[in-house]
Amino acid sequence: MNFQQILSVTLILFSIIDILGNIPVVIAMKEQGKIIESGKVTLTSGLLMVVFLFAGESILKLLGVDVASFAIAGAIVIFIIGMEMVLGRDFFKQSGGSSSASIVPIAFPMIAGSGTLTTILSLRSEYSTETIAVGIAINLVLIYVALRSSDWIQKKLGPGGTEILRKAFGIILLTIAVKLFRTNVGI
Repeated sequence: MNFQQILSVTLILFSIIDILGNIPVVIAMKEQGKIIESGKVTLTSGLLMVVFLFAGESILKLLGVDVASFAIAGAIVIFIIGMEMVLGRDFFKQSGGSSSASIVPIAFPMIAGSGTLTTILSLRSEYSTETIAVGIAINLVLIYVALRSSDWIQKKLGPGGTEILRKAFGIILLTIAVKLFRTNVGI
């Protein structure tokens, strides 16, 4: 394994996952009383990424879904989350009385969503499986640390700073969703 390649894969995944950009979403959900378990998020995200590394294309083919359709579906979910942040409304309703947001929408589709999973598929054409696996592992450590630090970040920002970040990153999420949609629809 080449250190330069590991660094490249790690940075590519880091920019797609955008865990720092997702911190305002995590803070907003915590303020709504939702429980975010850092370990559960990290493990679920990691499991999804590793499964997609080894069997992503086969799973999508088995389901009769192409990568573009998968990316469009993820874009729609990201768009809805962005709308929640900008408008201050809840579109995602928790079923069964659960207040956990660890799996949906944090682990999937925010962290291990269509952008991340399709990126992993495309990285396979250029990098070895081992190199991508190491890049995923490094990002999982960064995800865990960022999620564990979200309360500290929220305290440092204060209520006003948190609200500004939520609105700003809501617009950024909307933009990312539109870009994902346009790219995969071919507009």
